[in-house]
Amino acid sequence: MNTAEKRKSSKKKKKKRKIVLFIIEILVLLILLGVLAAVQKLDKMNEGELDKEDLEINIDEETQELLQGYTNIALFGLDNRSGNNYDSGNSDAIMIASINNDTKEVKIVSVYRDSYLSINDEDSLRKINSAYQKGGPQAAVKALNKNLDLNITEYVAVDFQALAMTINKLGGIDITVTDREANDIYTRAYIDEMNEKFGAKASYLPSGENVHLDGWQATAYARLRNVGDDYARTERQRLVISKMAEKAKASDLKTLTSIVNEMTDYIGTSLTASEILGLAASVKEYELVDTQGWPFRLAPATTSGGAQVLVPTDLETNVVFLHEYLFEVEDYEPSDVVKTLSGKIADSTGTGASATTRDTTPESLLDEQSVGDEEE
Repeated sequence: MNTAEKRKSSKKKKKKRKIVLFIIEILVLLILLGVLAAVQKLDKMNEGELDKEDLEINIDEETQELLQGYTNIALFGLDNRSGNNYDSGNSDAIMIASINNDTKEVKIVSVYRDSYLSINDEDSLRKINSAYQKGGPQAAVKALNKNLDLNITEYVAVDFQALAMTINKLGGIDITVTDREANDIYTRAYIDEMNEKFGAKASYLPSGENVHLDGWQATAYARLRNVGDDYARTERQRLVISKMAEKAKASDLKTLTSIVNEMTDYIGTSLTASEILGLAASVKEYELVDTQGWPFRLAPATTSGGAQVLVPTDLETNVVFLHEYLFEVEDYEPSDVVKTLSGKIADSTGTGASATTRDTTPESLLDEQSVGDEEE
C-alpha cells in the first residue's frame, strides 16, 4: 500500500459511546422546527459571510480531497455583555463540529481557549480565543485552519445571554457544585453584573449534590475560570451542555419551538437559512459519536508577558493525532506552515514534547499506533 492509499484508508472503529451535545441539537432544532415554523424565522439570524478566499487553508491536494468527505463547522460561544454582537469578543468556547458526509457521524473537538497558537498573518502567538476579539469570525476561523490544517469555511456563534435564556426556557438544570466553585469571587461578580445588566435576579451559586441552577447560575458555572485549568473549564461547559440536552429531550414541542424562535435572535452564522434548511433531508440520520478536548498533549506555561497559557506539546504531533481522530487518516503529514509554527511555539516557550504534563490522546489512536509499530 503506497502513502496516498494509507492516508485515505479508514481504520476499524472502536465501540462507540453515543453523546448528545446541545449546541448541535440547537442546530438540528433550528432545521426541524424551522421547517414547521416557516423559513422567515431563520431569516432573523445574524448572517456574517466569510471571505472564503482568505481562510488560510494550507492543506495539500491529497488532504483537500480527503476532507471533501467531511463538513467542518466552527462553533463559538462569545463572552459578550451586549446582545446581537457577533463581530468581536473573546470566544470563551471554541468547538469544531466535523460531520462525515457519508456516515452522518459527528465528532466534536473543544479547542481550549488558552491554547498558545498563531492568531494572525504575522504569526503572533497568543491565546487562541483572542483571534475572534481581534478579527471576528473571519480571523477565528482562519486561525483554526492555519494551526490545525483544516478547511473550515462556515461558523456558528452564540453569546452567553442565549445560553442563559435557553436554560431558563428548559426550566433550569441540576448539577453538583463544590464549595470552591460556589464561593469563587469572580463568578459572584459575574452574576452581580448580569443581574444589573439584564435584570436576571439570580442568586449566587449554591453548593451541594445535584443543586438546581437557573440559566444565569448555570452560565456562571459554565464560564468559571478560576477553579482548575482551561480543560476543567471546558469539562464544566460540557457538563452544562449535557444537562441541557437531557432537559431538551424531555421537553414538548411547544417549549422547543419557543426556544428556537428566541434563539434565532442570538445566533451569528455564515450559513444562510436555505443552507440550514437544506440539511433537513438527512438530519435524522446524524449521530454524535464522540467529543474530545484539544490539544491532546499539552503543558501549562507563562509567556514573557506574564500570560498563563496552554502549550501544545508539540503542535505538529497534536495535529497528526487530530487528523487521525477526526478523519481516520493514517500517517498524516502536517503542512509546512504547521511544522514551522510548531518549532516557533516550542522555541518561544521552551516547552517541547518532553514537557507534556497532560495527555488525553484518545486510547484508540494509541492502540492503532502500537499495532502499526509491531507490524513494522
